This record gives sequence, structure tokens and C-alpha cells, in this order.
Amino acid sequence: MADTVSGSGASRARTRADRWARLGGPAAGVLLSVWVGENTGSLGVGLLSAIPAFGLCAVGGVLLGEYVTARPRGPVRTAGLAPRRVRDHVPPRLTAVLVVEAVLLVVLLGVTTALGSADDMGRAGRELSMTCSGVTEAYGPWPGSFYAGPVLASVALASLACGYALRRITRRAGEDQERRERASAITAAWGLAVSVPLAGAALTAAGALRGMSCDGAVGSVAVWVLLPVSAIALGTAVRCLVAASVPNRASR
Repeated sequence: MADTVSGSGASRARTRADRWARLGGPAAGVLLSVWVGENTGSLGVGLLSAIPAFGLCAVGGVLLGEYVTARPRGPVRTAGLAPRRVRDHVPPRLTAVLVVEAVLLVVLLGVTTALGSADDMGRAGRELSMTCSGVTEAYGPWPGSFYAGPVLASVALASLACGYALRRITRRAGEDQERRERASAITAAWGLAVSVPLAGAALTAAGALRGMSCDGAVGSVAVWVLLPVSAIALGTAVRCLVAASVPNRASR
């Protein structure tokens, strides 16, 4: 009986440690993102660096909780021979939306980089120039190469970190529901690194295009394509922020 009580107490302690680790990750992410945003550059580059910093801290909190949670002990159980797959544990609808948004982000940044031009300070990709009837107009900021490089680098870094975390969580022993909750939190953290830059890039590009007075079709593209994309990505970002910040909420 004493061993049972002791084991139950240790299990509760590990559960508390797991909960605090998963709460501490987003809390540390807030502090780190504020510091990064204030010390890593101006003209919005600091904000682009702060977003993946928060997501990576949220991933770190989930992984720390993974390490402090002991493997289940008890009677030997049998299991099927089918290997566990990451796609069986991540939230299917959210993951599908995030994959689509990641593709849209890469395509959008590729187009804006190709169309961008240097601003008056010589910074490449910060303006959009267009010539109509011999008159050249330039509008900024524009999400060209000046911003596309840091965004794509942060998405790549977040993808590698989250991919590692998902593989580790999928292969761990334990209950499927627990694996799904952790995998959902990791997916949400990756979603922040994708959806927030997509919302910002689409909104920034739409603002520049709507300012172009020489071509009304350009403004229509901004209104009917980019603004809805920005709104949807922003809604996804809010959903991911809640899921990554609140333990056990991601898989609901």
C-alpha cells in the first residue's frame, strides 16, 4: 500500500511539473519575443524575429514536459505492429489549413520579392514601383526580399524544431490522447510561425497595391484576394495562440 501511495504521489508531482513546463514555455516566449523585438532590428524585422521566438519557446515547454514525465510503468502490454505516424496525432483540419497557408506564404513572398525594388535608402525589396503613362509611383513598405529572407528563415527553423518535437512525441510510450494533446500544441506553435507572417505580408502588400492610382485592377487584387487571405491567416493565428498557450486546449 505504501508503494502505491508513493507512486501516486510521484505521478502527481510529474503531472504538476509537466503542467508548469507547458505553461512556462509560452510565458518565457512572451519575455523572449519582447526582448528580441526590441533588440534585433528596426523596420519590422524585430517583430518578424519575435514571432518564431515565441513559438519555439512554446515547443520547448512541451518538450520539457515530455522529459519530466516518466514513461508509464506497470504490466507489460501488447501493441499492434503498425508504426505510429505523425499525421495520426496532429489535428487534421488545423494541419491542413496551416499547410495551405505555408504554401501561400512561400508563393506570396516569391511574387513580392520578384516585384520589389529598393527604397530611397537603397534597401532592396522595401518598395513597389510601377510606371503608368510615363509616371513612376513607388509605395512602401513592401514585403519584398528585405522581409522575405527573415520570414522564410524563421519558418524553416520553426519547421525543423517542430518536426523533431512531433517525431519524438509520436514515438513516446503512453496514451494516444496524451500524444495528441502534445502534438496539437506543437502544431499550433508552428502555425504561429506561418500564419502571422502570412497575415502581415498579405496586409502590407494589399496596402501598397491599393495606394497605386494608375491601375485600378491592382487595387481590386488587393481587396478581393490579399485582404481575405490576411483576415483568414489572422484568425488562424489567434486559434494557434490559444492552443499553444493553454495546455490540453490544443486538441479540443
